[in-house]
This record gives sequence, structure tokens and C-alpha cells, in this order.
Amino acid sequence: MGQRLVAKNRKARHEYSILESFEAGLVLTGTEIKSIRDGRVNLKDGYARVVDNELWLRNIHISPYKEGTYYNHEPLRDRKLLVHREQIRRLIGKLQERGLTLIPLSLYVKQNKWAKVELGLAKGKTRHDKREDIASRDAKRQMDRAVKRRMKGEE
Repeated sequence: MGQRLVAKNRKARHEYSILESFEAGLVLTGTEIKSIRDGRVNLKDGYARVVDNELWLRNIHISPYKEGTYYNHEPLRDRKLLVHREQIRRLIGKLQERGLTLIPLSLYVKQNKWAKVELGLAKGKTRHDKREDIASRDAKRQMDRAVKRRMKGEE
């Protein structure tokens, strides 16, 4: 039993340059973990913040559990992240640098028990950077096609 990917922030790597990434646990209610296991999560606009030496995940939408009662959770509530105190201290120093932010890259369930989020320390890309990435990706795709055609011709 490994880990099962539940949600991935596809726009994160397009909008940001990821400098480093790390894993954090989530403090959840019962209906939240059930919704996560059903895959009803949206990471698109989420971010993490340090408040009072604690790390909080904000603006992550976890849909209400469909079989939940009036004890169901609020979809956009702030959720506490479980990380070591030394990691938080290091992050506080890094986040004070201009232009750096913490964004969720993916959400997964480990051993069908623990919900974990992969956070990335990121710097926003400019329009020029995005165009550069697209151009290099296209060039790589064309080279791969040329190599594939050449290999077919030799066989």
C-alpha cells in the first residue's frame, strides 16, 4: 500500500517556478477525509501561510461529503498543516524574501489513512518566463519527433 494521488495543481508549475518542495500532514474532520478519498478536492487557488508559528492551508476547496449530516464541514475553511517546528522557522525566513510563496502542488492519501499535501516554495513567473518554457517544450517535442522518424527509417 503506497500513496494514491487525489488532486494535482496543474497550473502551479505553469504559473510558478518551484524552488523546493516538501510534504505536510493535514488536520481534518471526519467528513473532510471522506470527501478527499472520493477525490472531491480543488487545489487551484490554494496557498499556505505562517500564522503564529503555525502553518495554515487556505483557499482549498474540499466539497461537503454527500452523505454527511448537519455536522458536515465548511468547504473553504483554513486547515492546519503538520510540519516540524524547525521547518516552519526555515520557511518564515524564506517567505520574507520578496516574491516567494507556498503553494500546494498535490494532495494524496498515504496507506489509505493519512492525507498529505505536497507544498512548493515558489516564485511567480513573468510572461517572458512562461513563453520561454513553452518554446523550449516545443523544441524538445520537435527533436523527439525527428529522432523517432530517424529511428523508423533505419529499421
